[in-house]
Amino acid sequence: MTTSPPRTEHTPDHVPAPDAQHADEGAGTAYSARHAEIYDHIHAARGRDWDAEADAVARLVFERRPGARSVLDVACGTGAHLRRLREHFPVAEGLELSGTMREIAAARLPGSTVHRGDMRDFDLGTEYDAVLCMCFSMGYMASTVELAAAARSLARALAPGGVVVAEPWWFPEHFLDGFVTGSVAESDGLVVSRVSRSVREGRRSLMTVRYTVADRAGLRAFTELETYSLFTHEEYTAAFTAAGLDTTYLPGPPNGRGLYVGVRT
Repeated sequence: MTTSPPRTEHTPDHVPAPDAQHADEGAGTAYSARHAEIYDHIHAARGRDWDAEADAVARLVFERRPGARSVLDVACGTGAHLRRLREHFPVAEGLELSGTMREIAAARLPGSTVHRGDMRDFDLGTEYDAVLCMCFSMGYMASTVELAAAARSLARALAPGGVVVAEPWWFPEHFLDGFVTGSVAESDGLVVSRVSRSVREGRRSLMTVRYTVADRAGLRAFTELETYSLFTHEEYTAAFTAAGLDTTYLPGPPNGRGLYVGVRT
């Protein structure tokens, strides 16, 4: 779920030879078409409550801008948050770089606009009461220069007094080097397993994610590498401040990494 720059492809140590029953599709970049197709399925099984997150974010916006009527969800992915946000805001639009994610969001949200764009340099020529960037998508920025560019883009899309809500990736001191996790999602005719391992490489975290998908068509597997920058709290704050946002950090929810809430001054 991201407007991220292209990631470096990763080759797993061992790739089984394809056969009629088991085809390993090799490695690729995160948020590929094959990942987008199972994204909602696997994250729902991992306990992600998109509606509750959207409700909480809407409350933060209305506390700072009563009567807010428009929202732009940057890096909206498949539109899971945006679907709920439409119940809070008369105008609810998305922006997404991944083509497959954007297509899924557009199909899910008839009547809503899902723009193609990169968070580092988009300019829609429209001002919104609220601009969101959830799912730690700003962590995909490769440097503090890109982080600052993304913050400027978010702020530029705001009306004066408008509100930005952004979810960071882990701060360096909170990242667990070597962290592993796994989950399995089952529904009628579809089973997806996800296992991952995250390691630290300097100022970056590298997460290798292995998916196995079983459905009536067969069994397939693929591996993706997700790369996030380990920006500090001070670096996030500096980027938002330079963009003209009076910003507060709220630790904890929705996913343990907290939220930055900024008002365009």
